[in-house]
Amino acid sequence: MRLDRKVAIVTGAGQGIGAATALKFAREGATVVACDTNQAALEVVVAQCREAGRPATAVRLDMTDRDRVDEMAAMVRERHGRIDVLVNNAGITRDARLQRMTLEQFDAVIDVNLRAVFHATQAVVDGMIAQGAGVILNASSVVGIYGNYGQTNYAASKFGVIGFTKTWSRELGPKGIRVNAVAPGFVETPILATVPADVLDGLRRQVPLGRLGKAEEIASVYAFLASDEASYINGAVIEVSGGMTL
Repeated sequence: MRLDRKVAIVTGAGQGIGAATALKFAREGATVVACDTNQAALEVVVAQCREAGRPATAVRLDMTDRDRVDEMAAMVRERHGRIDVLVNNAGITRDARLQRMTLEQFDAVIDVNLRAVFHATQAVVDGMIAQGAGVILNASSVVGIYGNYGQTNYAASKFGVIGFTKTWSRELGPKGIRVNAVAPGFVETPILATVPADVLDGLRRQVPLGRLGKAEEIASVYAFLASDEASYINGAVIEVSGGMTL
């Protein structure tokens, strides 16, 4: 198994890509700490991880609360002795055109999608440095590379995540810590639930593969990047979009 005996934290693990990633990691042998604000959803995911034969813990957590994030990281280190992988997956959308976007919409997305990534990474990095190894995986998006109508806040946050990734890979690579980002295209997750059907059809037509992505397909990329098979990949932004940006 690719992730045998590794301890992994997955944020935003209650649904979508985060839930699929937590389960994929468990199936690959990892001990999983699943974080989300939705306790009921977390319990379902953790039960699935345990059914896969691996220890798993649910932590109800608002990733914008720095004190609680620090407490979570300390708990994981105390319980498991180390943190090998952090998947900064938690994210939200609050879409609006520039002229109509409120400060509340802008701040909410930046807080969850960008500031929380900073919080979580700072909370785990000292332990990774002390053990001389670790993997940090950040959720970007094709929107963070190319922009998207009505997503000023989301595009800025996902572009910022790429900046984190490039900077931290330089700072932490010499310490034995790899930092990479995944930039999914449009994936069939609850985050698209509010998108009209005709718009989704239009998105599908943009993809050479003729369909939207599946959460499990993104999870598989995370699992590869977290594994020793990706030991020479550092500072990369891997687009997983079915070729939609070609």
